[in-house]
Amino acid sequence: MSPGPEIPVQVWVDGQLFQAEQSLLVEHCGFFRGLFRSGMREGERPELAADDELLQAVECAAFLQAPALARFLEYSVTSDNCSLLCDAAAAFGLHDVLHSAALFIRDGAHELVAELELPEARAYVAGLRPSTYVAVSTHTPTPGFLEDASRTMCYLDEEEDAWRTLAALPLEASTLLAGVATLGNKLYIVGGVCGASKEVVELSFCYDPEGGTWGEFPSPHQPRYDLALAGFEGRLYAIGGEFQRTPMSSVECYDPTTGCWSFVADLPQPATGVPCAHTRGRLFVCLWRPADITAVVEYVVQMDKWLPVAELCHSQSYGHFMVAHRDSLYVVRNGPSDDFLHCAIDCLNLVTGQWTSLPGQFVNSKGALFTSVVRGDTVYTVNRVSTLVYAIEDGTWRLLREKAGFPRPGSLQTFLLRLPPGTTGPVATALPEL
Repeated sequence: MSPGPEIPVQVWVDGQLFQAEQSLLVEHCGFFRGLFRSGMREGERPELAADDELLQAVECAAFLQAPALARFLEYSVTSDNCSLLCDAAAAFGLHDVLHSAALFIRDGAHELVAELELPEARAYVAGLRPSTYVAVSTHTPTPGFLEDASRTMCYLDEEEDAWRTLAALPLEASTLLAGVATLGNKLYIVGGVCGASKEVVELSFCYDPEGGTWGEFPSPHQPRYDLALAGFEGRLYAIGGEFQRTPMSSVECYDPTTGCWSFVADLPQPATGVPCAHTRGRLFVCLWRPADITAVVEYVVQMDKWLPVAELCHSQSYGHFMVAHRDSLYVVRNGPSDDFLHCAIDCLNLVTGQWTSLPGQFVNSKGALFTSVVRGDTVYTVNRVSTLVYAIEDGTWRLLREKAGFPRPGSLQTFLLRLPPGTTGPVATALPEL
């Protein structure tokens, strides 16, 4: 039996009634596509046993075609709601929310896959690759005739408890005082120096793990080293840094779609090596001020302004780096006093504006803790002795497991990349001590 004729949809516009076929409206109009594929579509509503308020927000974002609400939901993904958001976004066609929730599950909440009710949500999660912890140590450009086996990026093979070589660095690339960041599952290296005179490396490089290839991309207008590089909201930000031994406050933004850099608002003060982190769709940096003050400021893209967030005073102490998790920023600094083999961690709650100190000291017998990366509800730290993985729980870090330390000397920069299936490489062996 063939289906009956499609019932026309009646639409009022400025007091005038129009009639149109539903299939045409769905095909040509995003609003009606969201309308008929949301909770107001014909047929049964999907059975999702979860928080009604969050589910209604997903429906509303789909029904009203509200990108701001959808982005808010993307930023709100946690281990408490990722299963619901993944199911609901799959049901109502919110791809970006689905992608964010599925990545969160794939990266660390594997047990929550069983809670997914929709087959399409489970299939989407299964089709994603987990992120891998990657590190690169300090290297300067080298002539081609001088082979240096240590000029490589390495990744942590957690199953085998070993660091493996991922790729060699380009000969012209420097990771000494360079900006290193990921964006869109690609690694970007900007700036850096070579030689005792701190000559700026003018070339910038991008690594694509899909093909395991390096390519050059335009450098910022202002040559700089000891900068912070952040991948945020589809763009790279080169923040502060130094040129000809002079600290700078200038900030530049790179759009990969156009291949162009542009200047944005300056930092409130000249700064080098500023720690930066982003969470909930917000970008933050730390600035050091006289009288032992750590100032946290936020870059607001819509306003093109840096706004003050909070300040913290610690005598004879400065911050090394900062990571973010949910509504908290964690500033890691040396301490106490001038003890560089211990690290103290202060937590800023972005909702209350209150600072708290994490209990205990983080001890590192061969080099202080200078780098860390958050993945899901865990944080990875590494030095030459061990890779330590902590669970972030109620504002504290609880040690989960210990893995092999990074076998190469030098300061480290770490990040996450999603590597192709079957990626392998030789074990990164330790080099002789000089």
